[in-house]
Amino acid sequence: MPQTDTILVIGSSGQIGTELVMNLREQFGSSHVVASDLKDAAPEVMESGPFETLDVLDRQRLHEIISKYKVTQVYLLAALLSATAEQNPMFAWKLNMESLFHVLELAREGHIKKIYWPSSIAVFGLTTPRDNTPQFTSIEPSTIYGISKQAGERWCEWYYKKYGVDTRSLRYPGLIGWKSAPGGGTTDYAVHIFHEALKNNQYTSFLSENTMLPMMYMPDAIRATLEIMDAPAEQIRIRGGYNLAGMSFSPAEIAAEIRKHRPDFKIDYAPDFRQQIADSWPRSIDDSEARNHWNWKPEFDLDKMTSDMLINLSKKLTVKL
Repeated sequence: MPQTDTILVIGSSGQIGTELVMNLREQFGSSHVVASDLKDAAPEVMESGPFETLDVLDRQRLHEIISKYKVTQVYLLAALLSATAEQNPMFAWKLNMESLFHVLELAREGHIKKIYWPSSIAVFGLTTPRDNTPQFTSIEPSTIYGISKQAGERWCEWYYKKYGVDTRSLRYPGLIGWKSAPGGGTTDYAVHIFHEALKNNQYTSFLSENTMLPMMYMPDAIRATLEIMDAPAEQIRIRGGYNLAGMSFSPAEIAAEIRKHRPDFKIDYAPDFRQQIADSWPRSIDDSEARNHWNWKPEFDLDKMTSDMLINLSKKLTVKL
């Protein structure tokens, strides 16, 4: 990516946005990465480069920011996630889809050169093979979030084929990180469990003991995002959303891993409405297209992630590991 490019990150206050902004600024220079959100971002984001308050549903304001900074690339992270979206489906659809249309249309009109828009394993449903889920398979999502992501994938592909808009997308699994809070997803337990292990040495999981789900440690997710955006256009052969895999585990397995570091840690289970969502998603993902097309490879497994998470989170919370 040439240094003359300027990047706008929409949704920079969220779980992915906070870390993505800092990585982009380190790579491309603080003045070339504009953070934006409805609410203030983390102090490190606010203090290290430009920040703009933005309601992404306000197309005119979005256009103003793009014009002001001569933005050439947009990372559109703003969305209502799976569990939250089920509580407010009409607004979730509006936010998740209209924000994408605004960005796609600005690209079609020539104001943006390249778009990153995240998809999710939520596009899959009960008719999808649950183990080693292939890139091309039955996709019948059962959540508003998943429906919006499925539709968004098709719109990204259509704008690419119809207008040549350079759209790039990853189907994120559950994301785990220590730097920021999760945003209302079904896989949030895998972040909460570390906080509760360090603070209380006990956790009540809202998913059942053996619910296996695909997960990824945030450093891998950020690296995958940067790699797909940096890849030459000819290597990006899927414009909807690439399958992306890191590891798969259940609440019982991550609890057992935590006990290697905190032997007295206890877990119990009280499944809620999120259990039904989790039961409609894959247990593991086949991401061979991403590996073959642009050389994707994860670095973290469950053991390595657990150690890193506990070390860093204990420092952040100022508690003893």
